[in-house]
Amino acid sequence: MTEWTEAQLKDWMKDSSERRFFYFYTPLCGTCKWTERMLQVILTLDPQLPIVKCNVNFCRQTAIEWQIESVPCIVGFGTDGGMRKRYKMQAVDDLHRWFQQINDNGRESS
Repeated sequence: MTEWTEAQLKDWMKDSSERRFFYFYTPLCGTCKWTERMLQVILTLDPQLPIVKCNVNFCRQTAIEWQIESVPCIVGFGTDGGMRKRYKMQAVDDLHRWFQQINDNGRESS
């Protein structure tokens, strides 16, 4: 998983024609490390998943604008720019299902 700066993140946000995900973390957070391990498994299952990681300490403006309340946090966008946030990372299969359920308009499908 590639780590991005706030400038790269904002650059990617200019193109809203694709589904994308951002994983916000801090380096000393144990739950964040556990979440990243789960994401590595998911990326092995679905290598084309458009997800990047961002250290929230270096993406403060975006975290404020997007109202990131805590870490770990995964923010998902659909093609219409609709935002979904995920803070609870229970298990790999649950998280993988969440990625699959985010449809093209950014909302979770039923």
